[in-house]
Amino acid sequence: MRIVGFETTVSVMRKEDPNWRFALGASPVTEGHVLRIATDDGSEGFGYASTTAHMGSLTGSLKAELDHLRESVVGRDPDDIESILMSLDRAIRGAPQAKAAIDCALHDLQARRLGVPLCHLFGGKVRDRIPILRILAIKTPSEMAAQARKLVDGGYAYLKIKVHGDVAEDVARVAAIRAEVGDGVHLTIDANQSYSPKDAIAALNAMAKYNIDLAEQPVPVEDFEGLALVTRSVPITIEADEAAGSLREIYQLVSRRAVDAVSLKIPKLGGLRNTLAAARICEAGEIKYRLGAAVGSRLLAAHGLHLACALRNVDYACELGEFARLLDDPFEGLEVKDGYLTLPEGVGTGVRPVGANA
Repeated sequence: MRIVGFETTVSVMRKEDPNWRFALGASPVTEGHVLRIATDDGSEGFGYASTTAHMGSLTGSLKAELDHLRESVVGRDPDDIESILMSLDRAIRGAPQAKAAIDCALHDLQARRLGVPLCHLFGGKVRDRIPILRILAIKTPSEMAAQARKLVDGGYAYLKIKVHGDVAEDVARVAAIRAEVGDGVHLTIDANQSYSPKDAIAALNAMAKYNIDLAEQPVPVEDFEGLALVTRSVPITIEADEAAGSLREIYQLVSRRAVDAVSLKIPKLGGLRNTLAAARICEAGEIKYRLGAAVGSRLLAAHGLHLACALRNVDYACELGEFARLLDDPFEGLEVKDGYLTLPEGVGTGVRPVGANA
């Protein structure tokens, strides 16, 4: 059996709120590429390549990376996933989002051929569902509080507050949201590198009284010592995101205990196999981890959900429900219900292209 098909399709998903923004930028759409890998016996698997500038790929460059990697995939035995991934690393340095789409498609294909859910390839499920954390875009404190209320009324119990580095304004955002949703809702913040270490310490100590569960990437990615200083100086759990861009970086963070937790992202780490390896590194170092923001199609969320349900130490809400604020998704078969995502029925990821037979 050999891989004979390697097809990419552009995906442009409109945001319900075209003014949605965070500290690193804004765009009215979420862009990516859907990858379909097919074999000569008619089997197929799907992966989603996320176009995310701060992870290293733009729409044009991502398509070029996928085209370049095609020859490392076509003609190969689809069961030789490790060998194919080694070939990808030899063919191009970096390109994690393109490699992630290929990795995910190969795993989906293998699970479909075996007639099992994707999570079986990672040792089987340890849970059937996970709570979902939803993200609040940067707006005025009152606007963010109103959006928080809508999400809580929709069944969500975990929220992430985007902030942008102005200590007083950011504390006001947190205060307004906590006042609106009450004490029963879990709150986190994400600065996307926008604080200096001292400002991060000041902001987080001021926010602590509002019962913040964790703070994600408060300082610039290059400032390893600053990140460690913040971790040592505040009572809130500090989580690495942009600073956890590779297995080597995660090893450094964990071995030096520079953070309390790590946000694992399949597109950033280059696929499911690397994300699973990253989780094991965190487990060995007794550092918390979860699946971070997967912004894109339900297809990408489904890959993350299957992995999260197979990882023993995922004990906090994951950010796999952002598809709910996007339109024009090319895949269907996955929905958030009462603030949770439940493993879909069926083989592989359990989701399917829109219009395909269930």
